[in-house]
Amino acid sequence: MNLLLISNSTNAGEEYLKYPIGHIGAFLKGIDEIVFVPYAAVTFSYAAYEAKVQARFNEIGIKVRSVHRSKNPARMIREAKAICVGGGNTFALTKKMQEQGLMSAILRKIKAGTPYVGWSAGSNVCCPTICTTNDMPIVEPQSFKAIGAVKFQINPHYLDANPEGHAGETREQRIEEYIEANPRRYVVGLREGCMLHYTEGTLSLIGSRPMRIFKKGITPYEVMAGDDLSFLL
Repeated sequence: MNLLLISNSTNAGEEYLKYPIGHIGAFLKGIDEIVFVPYAAVTFSYAAYEAKVQARFNEIGIKVRSVHRSKNPARMIREAKAICVGGGNTFALTKKMQEQGLMSAILRKIKAGTPYVGWSAGSNVCCPTICTTNDMPIVEPQSFKAIGAVKFQINPHYLDANPEGHAGETREQRIEEYIEANPRRYVVGLREGCMLHYTEGTLSLIGSRPMRIFKKGITPYEVMAGDDLSFLL
């Protein structure tokens, strides 16, 4: 498998997809076209999402073709040179992907070696389930099951602190609830500006910030770029 799973599309104060585009370009070296899944878009159109991504991918010479334009999106996935799934609302994304049979189609392509790039919700759906998304369930998918390309769960945009004066649960407390209910599953808190690269059986963290590791029975701890992440595979 060849995966690039990105926490967020945009760092504060930066242009859309500006910080990861160099990594995406290197990851997709030699590929001139990707099939894009825009279904996490809710407050803007799929066509607008495609155009937004294309504007950035022009910098790396890659044509973006969105599945929403096809009468047979699963066929587009089956014929793709590379696959890209954008961020937005994970529940909206999952519902549409399940309805069109894209979860299983993408998994087969990933297992065959087709490169996959996802950010935020697009990283969530590469996990076994979408249960560690931060998003509101604005629509109801068939189930919480996702692509399952990796064995662990990702919490993108991971935050350590609550806003001042807020008495609700922290992100860590929410994840601790998940691992209590799912004791066999690891969860990684992927902070903004960071990404995970899986290739040739090796998983590595890219970025200057640490990633937080959660599993029932283990005190949460931090790993850095260059650390051994084989325990997640």
